[in-house]
Amino acid sequence: MTTQTTQNNATLVRSLYNTYNSHQSDPAWLGKGTDPFAEDCEIINVPLGLNLRGPEGYRQFVLGFADAFPGSSTEVINVFATEDQAVVELIGRGTHTGPLHSPAGDIPPTGRKVDLRFCDVYQIRDGKIISFHSYYDALTMMQQLGLIPAMA
Repeated sequence: MTTQTTQNNATLVRSLYNTYNSHQSDPAWLGKGTDPFAEDCEIINVPLGLNLRGPEGYRQFVLGFADAFPGSSTEVINVFATEDQAVVELIGRGTHTGPLHSPAGDIPPTGRKVDLRFCDVYQIRDGKIISFHSYYDALTMMQQLGLIPAMA
């Protein structure tokens, strides 16, 4: 049973990135993406300090990127899963052509490309995601967008 649960968890989290990658071609992508999230799921966007909840919180999180980078995609590099957790290393790529929502207000499109590494950590119980924490380097993103100077 443990091996099957581990495989199911890896498949579950991989499906989230496959669903995101269909956001330009599948009008139902967002509903499919929120289905695995428990109603009381804790969602934390670590670099921005945003704490969200449930499927609506995930919707808000993922739309933040889909709106700012409409042609964006993800590339999963590694998935590590256990019977109750999964960790995903990925690269998000896109061009900033839409408003980027931040705690300090909206950042207008810069037209610049972003190539950003993420580490997402999930806790899963009975096939539902009960916790999702996303880690990425917001400083690098701001540098790539030309909003702050790159370090020498």
